[in-house]
Amino acid sequence: MTPSNTRKPATEEELSSSSSTSPKPAGETPAPDPAAAAKERMARFRALQARAKTSSTQNLKEATRESQRLQADPSQLNALSRKHAIASHKLLKAEIEDAGGDFERKRAWDWTVEESERWDKRVKKKDAHRDDTAFRDYGRESEKAYKRQLRNMGDPDLERYTREKMAAIEKAAAAGTLEIVETEDGEMIAVDKDGTFFSTADSTTFAQHKPDKAAVDRLVENMRKQEEAALKKRRDREAKNGDDGDVTYINEKNKQFNQKLGRFYNKYTAEIRESFERGTMI
Repeated sequence: MTPSNTRKPATEEELSSSSSTSPKPAGETPAPDPAAAAKERMARFRALQARAKTSSTQNLKEATRESQRLQADPSQLNALSRKHAIASHKLLKAEIEDAGGDFERKRAWDWTVEESERWDKRVKKKDAHRDDTAFRDYGRESEKAYKRQLRNMGDPDLERYTREKMAAIEKAAAAGTLEIVETEDGEMIAVDKDGTFFSTADSTTFAQHKPDKAAVDRLVENMRKQEEAALKKRRDREAKNGDDGDVTYINEKNKQFNQKLGRFYNKYTAEIRESFERGTMI
């Protein structure tokens, strides 16, 4: 007699169907979808294309702006800025005067005392420089060249110079060669007795002053720069005029006249000029 709980053996079809419908392990990831991956790659490609297009457009705009800036004339920009400032100044002045106010007083509110003093000093110096541009005499030109050299070399140590000068005066006064005299207005001056204190070109034996090495180096460097500048000007002038030889003219008209003579008579006077240069001309 067969027991009631006995099962029949499973067939191959049942085993295959049960294995296909059984749940997958928890650690196993599902296979990627090729369509979704392609769609994601296409979206990233579109984003990169848009980014490249935006960068190219910005670069083109910056290049165009830079080209326009380089082509613009700085003098014209300065002129426009100056005209704009003048127009703003006139407009503000008209508005304040129409309101019954004092324009100079109103404008002075925007300046401090130090700024106002610096501005007045600057205007005064500018006016003096404009009035001093014309040639007066060679003494004045030498003085301007001397001041220009001082600016290029650096401002001298006037305090040190004053101390050394006072020490030399006191030393000469103690030796009896100088006498300190007080004038009527209370000014103290030094009077030379025997002509040894700044009275002649040789009266400098009292001063035992020796400049430091830095000051000497500045003087030598300034002289070297002056020689280089003069040589450069001479070369530029010769290159401009085409004169590589001796200068045989005193001005531009004389140079043109000599060139005209040379075109007609150089072929006849070549031997005579060579004899003059050799020193064998009788």
